[in-house]
Amino acid sequence: MPSFDISSELDMVALKNAIDAVERVINNRFDFKGTSAKVDLNEKDETITLHGDSNAQLDQIKDILFPALEKKEADSSKRLESGDVQKVSGNKVKVEMKIKAGIDQELAKRIIKLIKDEKLKVQTAIQGDTVRVTGAKRDILQEVIALMRKSITDFPLQYQNFRD
Repeated sequence: MPSFDISSELDMVALKNAIDAVERVINNRFDFKGTSAKVDLNEKDETITLHGDSNAQLDQIKDILFPALEKKEADSSKRLESGDVQKVSGNKVKVEMKIKAGIDQELAKRIIKLIKDEKLKVQTAIQGDTVRVTGAKRDILQEVIALMRKSITDFPLQYQNFRD
C-alpha cells in the first residue's frame, strides 16, 4: 500500500550558515560597533541565544536573523520559540530561542484530526516525531499532502518516504 511520512526535520547545516551570515552582518554594521550584540548557536541544546544592549537591539538582531533563516530554509523561523528577555549584568539583555524539531504530540493529533475531518480514506499513525499516512491509492495521499500544505501554516512540515 502507498504511504508517506509527515515530519519536520531541522537542517543544522543551513541553520549554522544562517547564524554565520547574521554574525558577519552584526560585525559589519556601524550601529552595532562597540556593543555586546551577538548571536550564539548551541547545537547540543538546540537553542539560539541573542545578546544585546537593549530590547530594541534584540529586535534589530531578530530582524536580521529571521530573513537569513528563511533564505536558507523556508518557514524555518516558525520553528523558533522565543523565551523571555533576561537582564544580564548592567544594562545588557539576552533572549534564548528554542529550536523545535520534529512533530510534537499536540501537532500530530491536530494533523490526524484534520485528515479524519476531511473523511479521506487513509490510515494515520503517530511514530515518534513523525506521522505515517497510508492509503489505497497514490492520488488520495497527494490530496492529504495538499490539505496539509493548505491547513498547517504555522510550522514547517516535510513529506518524505513516499512509497508505492
